[in-house]
Parts: sequence; structure tokens; C-alpha cells
Amino acid sequence: MQAMVIKTLGTSDVFQLEKKAKPTLKAGHMVVEVKATSVNPLDTMLRSSETPWSANLPKILHGDVAGIVIEAADDVSRFSVGDEVYGCAGGIAGIDGALAEFMLVDADLMALKPTSLTMKEAAALPLVSITAWEALHDKLAVKSGDNVLIHGATGGVGHIAIQLAKYFGANVTATSTPRNMQQAGTLGADNLVNVAEQSVEKYVKQYTDGIGFDAIFDTVAGENIQRSFEAARFNGAVATTLPIENVLPVALKSLSFHSVLMLIPMVEGINRASHGEILTKVATLVDQGLIKPLIDESDFTIWQVADAHARLESGKAVGKITLTV
Repeated sequence: MQAMVIKTLGTSDVFQLEKKAKPTLKAGHMVVEVKATSVNPLDTMLRSSETPWSANLPKILHGDVAGIVIEAADDVSRFSVGDEVYGCAGGIAGIDGALAEFMLVDADLMALKPTSLTMKEAAALPLVSITAWEALHDKLAVKSGDNVLIHGATGGVGHIAIQLAKYFGANVTATSTPRNMQQAGTLGADNLVNVAEQSVEKYVKQYTDGIGFDAIFDTVAGENIQRSFEAARFNGAVATTLPIENVLPVALKSLSFHSVLMLIPMVEGINRASHGEILTKVATLVDQGLIKPLIDESDFTIWQVADAHARLESGKAVGKITLTV
């Protein structure tokens, strides 16, 4: 098969086209003919910098995949040859990913693709949907009537989080930059904050009567995490996907603080079936019209992955950058 591989860390020009052996089927796994993948910030990080998983650097990156099952092990009962599937199943810790014509995947990490989406659209969903579900459902336990703040409305995780929080019955306020306000307004948030014009104090007063939000999902982090702590009510909850430094406000407000790392089941082999279960639920919500992926206007193939990574790193993308085979 043809694959885009990396042999060293570096800029997006480290990708090389190479002929590799087609994956060999093993117990609990399937071979999927790759139809599409998407770029996540994780992919650019794994390509460019040392990480806890660099010692097991895969030669083929990208976890998100949508494709067709062409082989399934005898012990795989949920899927059959010919099924259209999607999932996040590799591209890290020595597990080859989706930048190839074929990908070996653990069946537990996969689900049937939403029937209402194209392969290109479906490939945008796995990592970000699992992350948003784990943050809002598993960690923050968002429920009907909660006042929820989501930072990063048009980001990969953020745009799904808005739609999921609405499904869970929350009143949702989302933040965005001036450039993306129009697009952010299409995602279903009850309130939209222009971060260039509104201070935390102002939107907390406007949308929570000065009390603060019950739950906050910060997909931006960095300096922004302090704004999240400021916007939370006493005894509220904050979740983020990124490392933080100063956690003193957590203690001063008696907050529940949650870190979300959706990689753990795949990398550590812990409860992998949970990811397939989440994606099955997400597919149902998509087909019911309750969740829709936001796709960047770019149009790349996996053979143009260097250009796709460069676009993500440029900050010009709105929504998920997807690549087809």
C-alpha cells in the first residue's frame, strides 16, 4: 500500500510517500480501507515535538479514520466486511494511523459511520466527539438546566461541545474571536461572547446574574484557563484538555477541576470499548440532526498532508481540516 510516513520529528515537510506492506489482520481487529482522515492539534504535536509517546513514534500518523471494513477477525462480532465505520484508532504510541490506503484498527475503538454523513464529514468527528463527550458527560456531568460556558466555539472540540451540551439540556454560552463570530453563531449556543469586546466580568453578569457558570469546558486553555476560573461560580466545575500551571483559583473557589485526555483507552489499552460506545451514540445524534461537524473549507488528500498541517498551524482554519484518499 501507499502511505505518508515520518521518520523524524520536524516541520510539515518531514512527510514522505512510501510503499509499505498492507496491515496483517489479528485478533480483535479489522483492516479498514481508508477513505478519509482529519487533522487534530495532536497530530501536529506528534509530528513536530517530543512527547511522552515519542519513543514509540509511529511512522504513520493520524488517529481519526473513516472507511470500509475489508477484513474482520473471527472474534469481531459487531462489524462485517463492507461496513462503513469511523473511529480514532492509531497514529500514536507505535500504532500506525490513517495516512495510508489501509489501516489496522481495534474493533472496540470503532463504530458504524453516521449514515447521513460522507466519509469526509465522518472523519472529522472521532477524536473531538469523544473528547467533548468525556468532558461534558463523564467529567462535568452536565445536565438539564445547567449554565455552561464553552471556550473556543469554532474549534474542533468546541463546536461539538456546544451541540452536545445543548443535547444534554444545558443553557450554553460560548466564546469566539471576532473573525469567527458569524460561523460560531450557527452552532446553537444560547449566548455568544466576542472575547475581544466583552470582559469575563461583563458576560458573567449578563448571562449568570453575576453568580458564575455551573460548568466550564475550556478548549483553549493557556492564559485563558484563568478566565475560566474567574467565570466559574463557587463550587462550580472546570474541565480542560490542556496542561495548566496556576491552580490556586481552584482552591479559592472550591472548584472541581478535570483534565480530559481521550488518548488513555487507546494508548494504555484501558476500556477501549467505551470509545466505540460513545461514537455509536454520537452517530445516532448526527443522524437525528442534533450534531453536525463543522468542516473547514480546505480540500486536501492524504498525499497533501503537509499542506493540511501547515493550514492548521497557520490558524486560518475554521472547523476541522479533513483529508480524503
